[in-house]
Amino acid sequence: MKNRWKPSATVAAIIEHQGKFLLVEEHTPEGLRLNNPAGHLDEGESLVDGCAREALEETMHLFTPTHLLGVYMSRFQRQASTEQAAEDITYLRFAFCGSLGALQTGRSLDTGIVRTLWLSPDEVRASAARHRSPLVLQCMEDYLRGQRYPMSLIHTDANVMNLQPVAPGGTP
Repeated sequence: MKNRWKPSATVAAIIEHQGKFLLVEEHTPEGLRLNNPAGHLDEGESLVDGCAREALEETMHLFTPTHLLGVYMSRFQRQASTEQAAEDITYLRFAFCGSLGALQTGRSLDTGIVRTLWLSPDEVRASAARHRSPLVLQCMEDYLRGQRYPMSLIHTDANVMNLQPVAPGGTP
């Protein structure tokens, strides 16, 4: 049987305050890049919880998702280098907008995050060559157009948070 293709599931927080967007500057194999507070969904967490967690880890701010902004796909191809093999990754991004909460003093930024930046829409557009993904700009533009979907579109069954190991033969 052929291996099943699986995209990498990620969550992203599109955070706007007083006309500026909160981005992070992070180390990547391609150098310093700008991104929305975003990351991979962890096992056993809902999309909403994952988004709030990633925003906190990368910005030190509480974040409460209030709307699904959209579901996005993007493909990234990294050339092989002396340090790592070539990669071909498709990301499936669930982007949320919501309410920015208080800065959590005593925390530090997640590994690889250099700093947070508040940028105007024009500054985000002008920095597109430094974006980690084309989805950074796409999500901002969708937000500015007023695109919002109700959180009721998302359902996470309770069994996601209560994962049990699967025994041989496929039964939990």
